[in-house]
Amino acid sequence: MNSSLNNRISDAVALLSGMRTVRCPAPGCTVRIRFRAVTDDEAALLTELATDHKRHGAHRAHP
Repeated sequence: MNSSLNNRISDAVALLSGMRTVRCPAPGCTVRIRFRAVTDDEAALLTELATDHKRHGAHRAHP
């Protein structure tokens, strides 16, 4: 199976287990965050983190 199909199956199994999966929309980025039983504010924060590629994309050197 290709990785896209594996990802969709994995996401479906997680959904059946009561989890929500949010993936980064940037091509080639493998960041995904799964969560369950969080408040709406926590879900919004996790969704923002997962979908903002600038926050997790390129590793920046710290001064």
